[in-house]
Amino acid sequence: MARLPRLSLPGQLHHIVQRGNNRQAIFSSPADYQTLLDLLEEQAKKNAVAVHAYVLMGNHFHLLVTPEAADSVPRMMQAVGRRYVRYFNDSQGRSGTLWEGRYRSALIQPESWLLPCMAYMDLNPVRAGLVLEARDYPWSSHGHYVGLRSDKVVTPHSLFWALGNTPFGREAAYAEQVQAGVSAVHQLALTQSVLGGWALGTPDFVAELQKGTERRVVKTRAGRPSRKSVMG
Repeated sequence: MARLPRLSLPGQLHHIVQRGNNRQAIFSSPADYQTLLDLLEEQAKKNAVAVHAYVLMGNHFHLLVTPEAADSVPRMMQAVGRRYVRYFNDSQGRSGTLWEGRYRSALIQPESWLLPCMAYMDLNPVRAGLVLEARDYPWSSHGHYVGLRSDKVVTPHSLFWALGNTPFGREAAYAEQVQAGVSAVHQLALTQSVLGGWALGTPDFVAELQKGTERRVVKTRAGRPSRKSVMG
């Protein structure tokens, strides 16, 4: 079966994952992590992409972004991917591919999924046993959102600002959300949506997305999809 094209729509929230080939490490030193963040900051600005959250793991990374144009995310990811591979190969004396094919992405409904997805990302290092608390991991946007540091890569989403009337109020409310964790059901939904490229949100949200594209936005049942399900 032909692989569906990635869906990228301006003004929509995108959850993105890029993995190393065969789960190989894509970072070998703090300088590597910082280089990718520098590239991300540069290319996000150049391509008009707001980066709301990120986490860089040993063999993959997650981003949560909103682009201004339909080609903003593909252009950003292509530039970051190519330049980082060139840097990493040169620094490691290696050649060949680094990424596990193309990046994965899914559109998610901000009102329902922005904060759960941010917490899901922040807790990735905790689930992996790298740190005891999200605040202890240096390579995620969590520190920015709980007041530990100011991160130039990050542009907070408007829904984050709604968490409180003061910086301290917002930081405390977000820290409490991360401390509460993400349910297994929500973890599975976020993982399946981004790996499959399927939209995640309420039926109304999904229906509205489908009006803007001929590419189906949710997984259909086995068998040939009806024209109605494809065209909305």
